[in-house]
Amino acid sequence: MIEIAGSYLGELARLVNEMSPYLLLGFLFAGILRVVFPRKMITRYMGQNNFRSVFNASLLGVPMPLCSCGVLPAGIGFYRSGASRGPTISFLISTPQTGVDSILATYSLLGLPLAIIRPVVALVTGLVGGVLGNAAERNGKDEKDRSNEDEVHYERSVKELFRYGFVELIQDISKWLIIGMLAAAFLSVLIPGDFFTSTISSEYLAMLLMLAASVPLYICATGSIPIAAVLLMKGLAPGAALVLLMAGPATNIATMAVIGNSLGKRSLWVYLGTIIGGALFFGILVNEFLPREWFTGVMPSLTHMHDHSTGWFKWTSSAILVLLIMNGYVMKFLSVQKERRIDKQKAKNMSKNILQYRVEGMTCDHCKATVENGLKELEGVSEAMADRVNKLVSVESEGITEQQIKEAIERMGYSYTGKV
Repeated sequence: MIEIAGSYLGELARLVNEMSPYLLLGFLFAGILRVVFPRKMITRYMGQNNFRSVFNASLLGVPMPLCSCGVLPAGIGFYRSGASRGPTISFLISTPQTGVDSILATYSLLGLPLAIIRPVVALVTGLVGGVLGNAAERNGKDEKDRSNEDEVHYERSVKELFRYGFVELIQDISKWLIIGMLAAAFLSVLIPGDFFTSTISSEYLAMLLMLAASVPLYICATGSIPIAAVLLMKGLAPGAALVLLMAGPATNIATMAVIGNSLGKRSLWVYLGTIIGGALFFGILVNEFLPREWFTGVMPSLTHMHDHSTGWFKWTSSAILVLLIMNGYVMKFLSVQKERRIDKQKAKNMSKNILQYRVEGMTCDHCKATVENGLKELEGVSEAMADRVNKLVSVESEGITEQQIKEAIERMGYSYTGKV
């Protein structure tokens, strides 16, 4: 038992040491993107129902370090602010698959070929989904009566760069990054070295298994990397690993429900069909036409990572990463406590004419602010208070119907589940 625990901790330490320098660099690039490309600039370039808007949406989505939590309200917000359906679908497909942080982390564990292939696949599938989304759009466009409802204003400064890159982004992905690393270390110890080559003889069966596991579940783009690396070491075909890296971050049940509700069933089928078809197509392409050595050649570095010339740097980077993750959780805890105090004060100031509604999909402070600000814009609503932990929204209003509340919530990309 002690020997197994020691092996597990050793595998975990090696994974963290290998990824941490690239993750830190990725977080820095993410902060730079935050201040250089504000969200309203993205909206400006994806508002037309043409290929150029689709291309802009896909191209800008590739480096954006947004997981499905951040991309979903952002994408729906763009749509309600004037973006066409095709570019919105393109953005929703290309963005969660990769980002500057996951590209660098992919290079650290999986090598240069997959670090290049991932953003290329994200771009191409985003383009295909956007073009199909434009083609499927109805003759009469849906009414878009929201105006900058999801716009977040912030100071474009060095302070904001570091605040977003090393605090907010880490808070968003740290849970899934930790889960991914813990799972990867567990798989590395548990799975025999020749598991896939001796047990699953068909590479295409392995791809279908990866697809079946990836589509309904959410796997962070960065958190999926160590899992894919370990599975490649155990004999998984590179194409099947690419399926995991592509479909895992891009799809999950919650995302599918919101897209179907906000953009329509046809858009949902375009979204799913593009991701599933693209994952299988590029997986087959990688297996059949690219040398296997491109992907397996870097695997030995995962088991021989005791390079004394750079070991101190990796351990220092790992220590910084751990401290930043801990800082993120502490700041999140303090933020929740402050949020509760503010909510209690709001509740005291609100009159007795209050109704509560259940809302699914509020997963972060940005979601909470989006719902509150969006409801306050409704005529007749004097105050709105969202509780993302209990999935409730309290609304102080006069002369407004439940249907109006429901429509407003769904326009913002969240799921209305009834009145309390």
